[in-house]
Amino acid sequence: MKKISIIGAGISGLFLANLLEREKFISYKIYEKRDSIDLNDGYGIQLSVNSINLLNKIGFQKVNSKDVYFPKKVNFFAAKNSEKICDIDLSQFNYQDSRYTTLKRSKLIKFLLENIPKEKLLFNSDLQDIKSTNKFTLSFRDKESEEFDYLVAADGVFSKTKQILFKKEGLPKYFNSIALRGNIKNFKNFDISLYLGANFHFIIYPLDQKNEFNFISIIRKELIEREISNKKLFEDNNFIKSLLNQISLKSNINLVEQVKDVKCFPIFVSKQIQTPKLKNIFLTGDAFYTFSPSFAQGASQSIESANEVYNDLKNNSSNYYKTRISKTKQINSRSMINHFAFHLSNPLNIFFRNIFLKYLSKNKSFLENYLGKIYKS
Repeated sequence: MKKISIIGAGISGLFLANLLEREKFISYKIYEKRDSIDLNDGYGIQLSVNSINLLNKIGFQKVNSKDVYFPKKVNFFAAKNSEKICDIDLSQFNYQDSRYTTLKRSKLIKFLLENIPKEKLLFNSDLQDIKSTNKFTLSFRDKESEEFDYLVAADGVFSKTKQILFKKEGLPKYFNSIALRGNIKNFKNFDISLYLGANFHFIIYPLDQKNEFNFISIIRKELIEREISNKKLFEDNNFIKSLLNQISLKSNINLVEQVKDVKCFPIFVSKQIQTPKLKNIFLTGDAFYTFSPSFAQGASQSIESANEVYNDLKNNSSNYYKTRISKTKQINSRSMINHFAFHLSNPLNIFFRNIFLKYLSKNKSFLENYLGKIYKS
């Protein structure tokens, strides 16, 4: 029986493990550098139908309906006055049992953990080295080395696996943007609300059926290297409040009072698409490529890429990187277009952008190409 090592117990690694649990053609272990998984994190994720369809194959449709929400639209607003620009009907991309879904990330992680035997998830496993002949020998801090046939890197944006394979070129780059995320209670709109401002945007959407809402804002912010590497800066309450104040003053929503449990983090993206020379190494999710967060496909692509790895393993094929590179290019281009369009500051550019949004949001041919190709895959 073939052996596979999965580095990282995030969405991608745990979903792959769930798929492998249904089959007995391969054994696996998950190595996680943290000492536990936080299941109390209340922040949200969006999952389009491409990933819900895959999750349903492992029973996601049985999740308690109170813990998820099915938004029907994305409503676009001008942040400065909350005037509605347009809306996009998300339900047109839904299937009967696969609908655009929002929920707490921790709820999804908890679901993915349920079917994984505890002995297959090893915590405090900090990868140190990879040696390869026909198989892989992985060395972890404070653990014995072990040999595997396949290696799946699912260890996120700052993938240790990728750094070992590609050295400094495997590190992501700062995207000149900062994200704020928090929670809101009892917001008025039960669909996805996207507010566009000068050099920022923020999104508010329901997390469940309990009037809990997720808030996330992306703010353009140039920082010097010393600031980027200073973790304490992004934990400093004064710094966080100053950013929240910055966007609140340009919005007619009092975000300072409404948004709670605010956290702040710099946004990093991949420098380029990289593929390992060896065919039995798979990079998945953010470890393969980290997008800017303006297309809300991070979690869905983590699931989708894990499924592609599973298909390659099961069918003994080598289509993974060809498929993944093609999809990554599509999503990255859309993410960059969104980021640019959402943050326009020149009034004339904003005027024409809004005209285009009103037209394109109702153009079925455009929506099918721009969203349908991604959501329905």
